[in-house]
Amino acid sequence: MIACTEHTTLYVGIGCTCAIAWLLWKAWVVLSRPYRSSLRSLPGPPASSWLYGNLKTIHAEDISAPQERWAAEYGSNIVYRDFLGHPRLWTADVRAVNHILTHSVDYQKPEMGRKNLAKLIGEGVLSVEGEQHRTQRRIMNPAFGPSQIRELTEIFVQKAQELRDVWDGHLAQHGSPARIDVLDGLTRMTLDVIGLAGFNYRFDSLNPNGKPNKLNEAFQAIFQPPEHISTLAILKSIFPALDIIPDAWSRRVKRARAVMHDIGMQLVAEKKAAIQRELAESKEKGRNDMRNRDLLTLLLKANMATDIPDSQRLSDDDVLAQIPTFLVAGHETTSVATTWCLFALTQAPNVQKKLRDELFTLDTETPSMDELNSLTYLDAVVRETLRVHAPVPMSYRMVVKDDIIPVSEPFVDLNGQVQDSIRISKGDGIDVPILSLNRSKKLWGEDALEFRPERWENTPEAVSSIPGVWGHLLTFLGGPRACIGYRFSLVEMKALVFTLVRAFEFELAVPAEDVQKKSSVVQRPQLRSAPEQGSHLPLLVKRYIKE
Repeated sequence: MIACTEHTTLYVGIGCTCAIAWLLWKAWVVLSRPYRSSLRSLPGPPASSWLYGNLKTIHAEDISAPQERWAAEYGSNIVYRDFLGHPRLWTADVRAVNHILTHSVDYQKPEMGRKNLAKLIGEGVLSVEGEQHRTQRRIMNPAFGPSQIRELTEIFVQKAQELRDVWDGHLAQHGSPARIDVLDGLTRMTLDVIGLAGFNYRFDSLNPNGKPNKLNEAFQAIFQPPEHISTLAILKSIFPALDIIPDAWSRRVKRARAVMHDIGMQLVAEKKAAIQRELAESKEKGRNDMRNRDLLTLLLKANMATDIPDSQRLSDDDVLAQIPTFLVAGHETTSVATTWCLFALTQAPNVQKKLRDELFTLDTETPSMDELNSLTYLDAVVRETLRVHAPVPMSYRMVVKDDIIPVSEPFVDLNGQVQDSIRISKGDGIDVPILSLNRSKKLWGEDALEFRPERWENTPEAVSSIPGVWGHLLTFLGGPRACIGYRFSLVEMKALVFTLVRAFEFELAVPAEDVQKKSSVVQRPQLRSAPEQGSHLPLLVKRYIKE
């Protein structure tokens, strides 16, 4: 008995010693990184806090403003400090950014970021890496081709007109002009669109007499930007084991994920059953009806094709993960981008008038995709909105292996040495400055911060070096992880702007300086004077009477 007790005590002692040794080793790895990183020789701002680095400064100011200020002082390649003083590279060098985006295997989304994103939307194409990402993307690509988007344009226009009618009804009831939160309406419209175009599912969120929509409410809860970053939230992102500690944010996310999972399971089961019925009948029915045009049906059909090896098929979990991915990517980004477009038009009445004049050159209220794309000034307004007000202002990457990043222009490091590349270490973090490159004065000229659609008539030669998948912009990123649904977003946004600007005139209902951008996945408008009201943008809307 005594011997057993002694052995137990010995094993417990060894276990405790091993646990303490492991914790000390992990602590050393975490705390010593700032002193081991190859980035320590790059210039940058001093950390304002040993614990938070420069994060509080970044969170307190407008999106990208601190980094752009630091770049103006220290150069295009800088390092600022993350949590616990960890170095993070911020580079506006287009050659460096191109290297990072095109070598996506070596520069992946940070594991912590992927896990946090997966908590929101599951392991879809936005949150996975490596072979899993390539497999998902290969199966999904056909659903987002030009011919598929052309077929979906009718839905975009139909729902834009429905939103127009809702706002017109509001004016009839409250008088014209009326104060309207345009973000709310646009968010509901794009939710309805992704429901129909994505899954042939009617959320009916624009219906003023409809029942409260649980999914829309869940999305509002998840994407409401937090007023401050709590220490617990930061610790949870670094130490996943702390997720067992509940907080208000995690409870909100859990409820929203449960809603998305339930709807997703229902949708996948219904679509698979419908496809299997078609296959069993050995004929294709209604190739052109709504049921067979939606993205989920196209995805499932591609995944069930007989010429795909089993090893390349998506699992049911992978397919299910695309549901919230579609909802986030196809719902949140377009509504926010169109909101900022209307904001920009309120600040440039001459642009709003010029755009409206062009829109009325089309003698139809139901334009096709080709007709929308034929409107050159509409195209310029959309491009300029996505340049100045990119919905996602920044993308983050983690270095998977030691590397040397080439740069287009040499720079001087802290040691006074001229460098023609950046040495970077495994585990270092990188910011891909989407918004900053989109509005770089070096690339776009001294008026880069201004909203001026006419610049697209003759863009500077320098912008051709921006490694984006579309329009000399980084808004949809570039390389293997470029946005798969950018065509969908562009045509939907054009349909919205076409319909709304023909119907209404827009003015800002508050002083422009009261509007700020707060980021929670995407940068949404918020009023400095009313942060407790969350994300919204009040505009004065009145009917346009054509002379």
